[in-house]
Amino acid sequence: MSFKALQLHPTLLTNTTTLGYENPTPIQAQAIPVILKGRDLLGIAKTGSGKTASFVLPILQQMQTPAIRKRNRLPKVLVLVPTRELAVQVTEVFKELGLNLPQPVKSMAVYGGVSINPQMKALYGVDVLIATPGRLLDLQRSNAVELSKVKTLVLDEADKMLNLGFQKEMEEIFGLLPKSRQNLLFSATLSHQLTGLHKVLLTNPKIIEIGNQVDEAELINLSGYFVGDDRKGPLLRHLIKAQNMQQVLVFTSSGVKADKVAGKLSKNGIPALSIHGKKSQSARLGALEKFKSGALQVLVATDLISRGIDIQELPYVINYELPRSPKDFVHRVGRTGRAESEGLAITFVTREETAHFKVILKKMKRYMEMIDSDLLDF
Repeated sequence: MSFKALQLHPTLLTNTTTLGYENPTPIQAQAIPVILKGRDLLGIAKTGSGKTASFVLPILQQMQTPAIRKRNRLPKVLVLVPTRELAVQVTEVFKELGLNLPQPVKSMAVYGGVSINPQMKALYGVDVLIATPGRLLDLQRSNAVELSKVKTLVLDEADKMLNLGFQKEMEEIFGLLPKSRQNLLFSATLSHQLTGLHKVLLTNPKIIEIGNQVDEAELINLSGYFVGDDRKGPLLRHLIKAQNMQQVLVFTSSGVKADKVAGKLSKNGIPALSIHGKKSQSARLGALEKFKSGALQVLVATDLISRGIDIQELPYVINYELPRSPKDFVHRVGRTGRAESEGLAITFVTREETAHFKVILKKMKRYMEMIDSDLLDF
């Protein structure tokens, strides 16, 4: 199938070609027609499958209907995301795919960690608002934005948006939205929160699940090491240097640990920076940009921040510490092995974590041969 077969606006077709989109991915081919019909949708597809464009393209198409649009503080589309990085990323896709449209669509990202005043001023005339929940509520309470005219609500990374950490904020936001609207939920994994959503958010939704997400990791080579906590740092440095690894994404369980790991790598001659929720927005975006461009060898990140890291051909992911859930493990390793390029995901496991790690592998339906790091000389 081609994008032309989806009956998209000629300018959108031109923009997809310019950006190198050859043909729709499975989630795009199935979701775009559903969204254009105005139906609610729950889309489950793996990380890197093209979920963002699958809602950006039809939303831009819907906004090409000739109409007199008043400039105000009443966005017609609201996209909720869990992190600042993902907000910036989604906004970039809206701007790139919406270039030169006859009915211009103004999109904007709002998130915490930066001054609220410039965002308050810039909100006037915004059609598509991409927001993190906390900052959106701050702006609403300051009368900088009104949500009563939202026609389309998108929850990107819906599994994260609906967990307990965001629950109170999300309930408050839902209360500010009009009851009659189109709801679009996208996630890389299917969880209990999502399966029951049709009772709360979705009306007669179309449910699209592209494959069995944890089975679609053929391009991801998995490797594991049994290693004690005291030897994780030396092992990490050994692997990076011995294999001359470039563009290595390392996952830790906390921001404090991310800082320590990045600092130790830097002291040992391996350029590294950390990225987590307590970093300033400028520091986070700066580190991410250096890493994406290849100027930074290692980026050490926490799970939540990883949702905004989208690199088409990332060669290495290293789990310095195991995540709490198999779902987070899938998201982590799914950062590599994308765009039909192979990737290597390495996991450090302490002996005490063996049972937990077996549960993760069982969920992924994958086998991993473990190496005892005590047998290595480093």
